[in-house]
Amino acid sequence: MNFTQLQERLRLELRRRIERGTLSVSLLARQTGLGQAHLSNFLNSRRGLSLGALDRILGSQRLTTADLLPNARGMLLSEQKGERTEVPLVSSAVVLQEPYIRVSIVQRMVALPAGALSELRPKCTGSRKQWERFVAMQLTAADVEGMEPVLRRDGLAVIDRHYNSFAAYHAGQANVYAARNNHGRLVLRYADFQGNRLVLRTQNPAVAAEVMEIGHGETPNDYLAGRVALTLHEV
Repeated sequence: MNFTQLQERLRLELRRRIERGTLSVSLLARQTGLGQAHLSNFLNSRRGLSLGALDRILGSQRLTTADLLPNARGMLLSEQKGERTEVPLVSSAVVLQEPYIRVSIVQRMVALPAGALSELRPKCTGSRKQWERFVAMQLTAADVEGMEPVLRRDGLAVIDRHYNSFAAYHAGQANVYAARNNHGRLVLRYADFQGNRLVLRTQNPAVAAEVMEIGHGETPNDYLAGRVALTLHEV
């Protein structure tokens, strides 16, 4: 892939983000220090970028050149491949913070049975619809503390990031969420919204619940990265 092709792939990716509502020309200008007219001309194929401008844009969007390679996008999304479905395994920080799953932050792809995700119902806020939906994370002893036997250490959890509603997915059964706690870290908990406070609870009643005030300009749903849709224990 030459420099011209690299710029074209970046142009398409930026347009995609703008169309999905997670980026704007004005925001990109603030992030990079480049002029809006300059960026608009680039996005509309009226001019190219210098190497320095390209680096600024890649950095602001947390992209690497590897993410723009010809088959990169196909590796990122959960996909159907014959008799199986694959989802990207990523870190807990990525589950919580990254709307787009770039090739460079995928640890590996996790194979699931065909159709394992196809019937799952989404229920999310409008902004979350722009996020890439299914990701998997490795469960550590710290992740499952207080949640056993619902979650098992050394297993995997598949997170549906298009489900950040407090409504029960199954009637009479509490959802397990990947949620952001008071320290900004991902925890796996039951979650309730009570009296303008978010309450994160564990399976073990001996472990104290975490009660959180909702930050200014945020909603309770913003604290839910997604619902634990599937768990599996690889052998």
